[in-house]
Amino acid sequence: MFNRQILAALAVPLALAGCATAERDAIADNSDSEPRSCFFLSQVNGFNDAPDSENGSNQIIVNVSVNKKYLFETFGSCPDLDWTQTIGFDQRGPGQICQGMDVDLIVPTSIGPQRCPLRMIRKISKAEIDAMK
Repeated sequence: MFNRQILAALAVPLALAGCATAERDAIADNSDSEPRSCFFLSQVNGFNDAPDSENGSNQIIVNVSVNKKYLFETFGSCPDLDWTQTIGFDQRGPGQICQGMDVDLIVPTSIGPQRCPLRMIRKISKAEIDAMK
C-alpha cells in the first residue's frame, strides 16, 4: 500500500509535465513566425522612430546588439514618443525581454516622465525597416 501512494504521488507531477510539453508543442505548431526572440535590456544601444500603427498606437524601432532590431508598439498613444531623444525602460522582473508585458517605456515630457505600456515587441528584418521609410 505504501508503494502505491508513492507511485500515485509521482504520477501527478509526471502527468502535468506531459501536459505542459504538449501545450508548448501546440503553441509552437500554431506560430506563424519564427521562434520567440528575446534579448537582455543591457543589449539595447539605441532607438529610432517608426510610423505609427493603423490603430493609433505609437511605434519605435529599438536597436539591440550590433544588427538586431525590434519593433515596439504601445497600447494606444504615447505623448512625445515621436519627438523624444531619450527613452527609458522599466523592466518587470529579471531576465530577458520577450514580449510587451515584460517592459514599459518611460518617455520624458514637459510635465514629467510618461509611462507607456507596450502591446507588442517583435524582431524585424532589414527589408521591413526599408519598407517603413
